[in-house]
Amino acid sequence: MTNPVVHTRIKKVAAAGITDTSDTLATEEPLEIRLVHGPSHNRRQQNISVTMRTPGEDKELAAGFLFTEGIINSQEAIQEIHLSAEQDHQIATVHLKPNVVAILGNVARNFTATAACGVCGKTSAADIHTAVDVNNSSVQFSSRLLFRLPSLLRHEQALFATTGGLHAAALVDQQGQLLLLREDIGRHNAVDKIIGAAMAQQWLPLKNHLLLLSGRAGFELIQKAAAAGIPVIAAIGAPSSMAVKMATQWNITLLGFLKEQRFNIYTHPERIGFEENNITYAQG
Repeated sequence: MTNPVVHTRIKKVAAAGITDTSDTLATEEPLEIRLVHGPSHNRRQQNISVTMRTPGEDKELAAGFLFTEGIINSQEAIQEIHLSAEQDHQIATVHLKPNVVAILGNVARNFTATAACGVCGKTSAADIHTAVDVNNSSVQFSSRLLFRLPSLLRHEQALFATTGGLHAAALVDQQGQLLLLREDIGRHNAVDKIIGAAMAQQWLPLKNHLLLLSGRAGFELIQKAAAAGIPVIAAIGAPSSMAVKMATQWNITLLGFLKEQRFNIYTHPERIGFEENNITYAQG
């Protein structure tokens, strides 16, 4: 496996002078995702995507990507995932079970996704939406628990502390336990890795969990969370207008600008509890 970080020589410039030193960078390399599917007597291989990612948890990334793209609907669809290398890139070949029919209607598009892209390769506006169910979870998270999450995330984000260049996604339970954390140069990849890991643990649907994001919350992350049944999303950064629109439609509680002692609730506030805090409501 390629190292998730690389080292390079730099010149560090400051008012006091120039210093020759080294710096640590987050690795960004392509992962090609291939799919082998069909009945035993007529197996076929199809190139699905090339995504720019930080190496590590590539099997989780491939499984999570196929799930959140709606190509498969459960871990049980997967027979095995084989990792290999070819020339200058890595390959994750996902073998589906012979009785599984891959849902490829929106994937008649081999595409390359950059680290910043969660919906690259879509050929029409209609294609950006993957079919998901409206969330009916009645789980609730306390505001006191939410206030603790940013420091918990920083403590666990090992690669970010080293490089300053990675996004993180974490899965949190009602007791505030951080169950899973994945880092990647692409925020959508980090979420796919989380969902792929949860699939492998047979945890889906994640109806009693919170997805914690280290940066902003774009539409594509809301859609991936919705596909996995996640009812609450808390982002350290800002949500987009489409993220708020779809969280409203899919009955997902969306929080933004989460800091140690504050956050904004954009949708469905009924899943946030305040009774244990001395918080007063004022209309502004």
